Amino acid sequence: MGKGAVGVMVLLVLLATGWWGVQQLPPQYNPFAPLTLDEPPTALTRYKLRQLANQPQECAALLAQAQARGMISWHAQADSTGACPLKNVVRVARFGTVRLSSSFLASCPLAVRSAMFIHRAAPQAEQRQGSALTQIDHVGSYACRNIYHRPQGRLSEHATADALDISGFRFANGQRVTVEKGWRASGKTSGVLKALFQQSCAYYGNALGPEYNAAHAGHFHLGVRGFGLCR
Repeated sequence: MGKGAVGVMVLLVLLATGWWGVQQLPPQYNPFAPLTLDEPPTALTRYKLRQLANQPQECAALLAQAQARGMISWHAQADSTGACPLKNVVRVARFGTVRLSSSFLASCPLAVRSAMFIHRAAPQAEQRQGSALTQIDHVGSYACRNIYHRPQGRLSEHATADALDISGFRFANGQRVTVEKGWRASGKTSGVLKALFQQSCAYYGNALGPEYNAAHAGHFHLGVRGFGLCR
C-alpha cells in the first residue's frame, strides 16, 4: 500500500474518531446537536438560539414543545403589512404559572428565548426572594419606530417584535419589585433584580438595563439581535 493511501486511511480514522467524540458530548457542548429547551446556558446555547432567526421551522417546533410542556402559553397572530410588517409572530399570554401584566407580540425567536429564560430564572428568583414569582410587568414589545424614537436611523428591535421591555416582577407574598426603584435599593431587592438581569444575559442577544444608559433606567430591554451584549 502506498504512502498516499496510508495517509488517507489515517486521516479517515482521525476524522471518524473526532466525530464519534463530538457525538458523545452533552447537547449544550455539542455544536451539531439541535437546541433543546432545557439546555443550561452556554456560549453554544447562545449560538444555537441566534440561529433560530434563520430556522423558522425549527423555531416553531421548539415553541410548540414549550407550549406542550406548559413553559409558555401563546397563540398565532396574523401577519401584518405596513411600515413595520410582522410575519410568523405570536401573542404570548403567560410563562407557565407566571402571569404577564398584559399579553405581548413576539417573534418566534423572542418567544423561545423568553420561555427558556423564565423557566430557569423563576425558581432562582423564588429562592432569593423567599416567595414564588407570580407576574412579570412589562412596557411592551412591538412598536413601529426607530431606535430611541429618533426621526432618522435604523429600526428598533421593537419594530419587528424582537425585544421585550420588562419593568418589574411580582411575588406571591404581595411584593412588587420594580427596576426603576429597586435596582439601586438596599437589601435583597437590588440583589434579586441584578440576579434576574444577569440570568437574562445568557438567553438574549442583548440585555440592556439601568447601567447601560438613562433610557433604560426603568426597564430591562431583552432583545434578539447581537451575541451576548449584557450591560
